[in-house]
Amino acid sequence: MTDDGYDAVVVAGGAGRRLGGADKPALTVGGRTLLDRVLAACADARRTLVVGPERPTERAGVRWLREDPPGGGPLAAVAAALPAVTAPRVLLLAADLPFLDAATVRRLLAALDGDGGDRWDAALLVDADGRDQPLAAAYRTAPLRAARTSLGDPAGRPLRGLLAPLRLTRLPDPAGAAFDCDTWDELAAARDRAGRG
Repeated sequence: MTDDGYDAVVVAGGAGRRLGGADKPALTVGGRTLLDRVLAACADARRTLVVGPERPTERAGVRWLREDPPGGGPLAAVAAALPAVTAPRVLLLAADLPFLDAATVRRLLAALDGDGGDRWDAALLVDADGRDQPLAAAYRTAPLRAARTSLGDPAGRPLRGLLAPLRLTRLPDPAGAAFDCDTWDELAAARDRAGRG
């Protein structure tokens, strides 16, 4: 891994529609909020940017931003955060990944760096169903900015459009670090898994 560090962007502005409007990042798994669990996984980031309504966290030094318009979706959240990113590499993370850990973060960054070259623009986890997880991924900042700019107005647009021009390396996710909590059943499953761990 290179020694120039990375920034982390945590997307935490969703409306939690499938959770009846609950504040998803504030829900708990294993006694910690989902947001705090994600922040702990990227604790060594040079700068941590959370896009969404400000909430109490265990982590000091978080910078809070809002997407435009608020609730404009994950691409709008990335667009809001990118101007504040200063590191050459950036993690894009959803705020509802209860099993993301520091080892997975290191694995993503190592895959991005490869043999010390710049072969890849992004390294992302692929879930058990074979779906790319663009919010469980490491990116090179410059190509990510260029891809974002090429999409124009980000409000309401799908995040997957960001991936099209990027050179991607996909990592299997045997530990389930990309498991997210979009529904009450998924939250219950995460709580059960955390209780067994």
